[in-house]
Amino acid sequence: MAEFDVVIVGGGLVGGSLASALHDLPLRVALIESAPVRASNQPSPDERVIALSLGSRRIFGGLGVWPAIAPVAEPILSVHVSDRGHCGFSRLDRREEGVEAFGYVTPARAMDLALQESLEQAPNIQTLRPARLLDHRVGADGVELDIQVGGERRHVTTRLLVAADGGDSSVRERLGLQVDEHDYGQDAVITTVLADRPHPGRAFERFTDTGPLAMLPMPGGRYSVVWTCRPTETTGLLSLTEADFVARLQARFGWRLGRLSAPSRRQAHPLKLKLVRETIHERLVLIGNAAHTLHPVAGQGFNLGLRDVAALAEALGEAARHGRDAGASSTLADYARWRGRDQADTARLTDTLARLFVVPWRPVRIARNLGLLGLDLLPAARHRLARRFMGLDGSLPRLARGLPLETRHV
Repeated sequence: MAEFDVVIVGGGLVGGSLASALHDLPLRVALIESAPVRASNQPSPDERVIALSLGSRRIFGGLGVWPAIAPVAEPILSVHVSDRGHCGFSRLDRREEGVEAFGYVTPARAMDLALQESLEQAPNIQTLRPARLLDHRVGADGVELDIQVGGERRHVTTRLLVAADGGDSSVRERLGLQVDEHDYGQDAVITTVLADRPHPGRAFERFTDTGPLAMLPMPGGRYSVVWTCRPTETTGLLSLTEADFVARLQARFGWRLGRLSAPSRRQAHPLKLKLVRETIHERLVLIGNAAHTLHPVAGQGFNLGLRDVAALAEALGEAARHGRDAGASSTLADYARWRGRDQADTARLTDTLARLFVVPWRPVRIARNLGLLGLDLLPAARHRLARRFMGLDGSLPRLARGLPLETRHV
């Protein structure tokens, strides 16, 4: 029977980042991932492009994987926010904040490969894939796990079980944890397009009557498109010819980027808010989308999950330095206190934006446009909002400041 200090269920970007963050600590770590290993030259089913905040870029720097990601990452130097059909708009510029960039638009595949290579060089981390958790039992001194690895059933124990298995977390469902959920009645249609008059480094967030439309800069004049629409529109948008789809997008976004063309494969995802009421339980912690699934407005979801990773890794590092149990209630309570406010504030902010900008009532439209104009005229308010979106607000873990974890034993 194998014994571990930490077992992470879910080897996606959040779970893989946590495993990578623990590679220098005196902890035995297992990472359980359902998908088989994919070679770097194999096509990936994950075509997502993610807007990393500056704080997330620093976390990847602290993990030592940023040099492998940087060549394909496009910096976001400015952000233009507007309300379609109305006068309100606001502009954010990285020079006002004195930073290199607000963030970086990065292919998920590049991050996954960089993390995979990092884990292959970590002797204290065992990756089990394709594998899935069948059952677990919590005891006073640890958690017993039944795992299916390929065609073999294994029994392992761990001091701490981490659920990083996404918005439909099987660990969360198995435990029957209470989740507050809201269906936005929206889908996100995702693709990329080519612009013939690109603005290098400029991202656009355009609020429309069906939800936000984000255009994120990529290398080569391409833009990642996240188009929020009603479910009744989704099937039509997915089935349109390329020319008709681009014409519809052009009409919705406008001509700030010139003529749009050459869309990539389109995908759609339903949008829901899911917030687990308690992110920690006996010898268990939920992170990333398993703990909080957000609306994609302002691109905060994955970045919030990475801040979970940075804080949990630091809490586990402190426990290891002082010879404490990784799954001790005091360790998890420290983590929960640290993360609670950021998780709640970020969820509240994205939820408010998602709801506010689809309200058709005229007084609300006037108020939000005045708000955008006011934001453009008030540097202090712009600064505070920018710090929040960059993931630099509040008490930051070492990794979010670009620093490695403390590993010296006390």
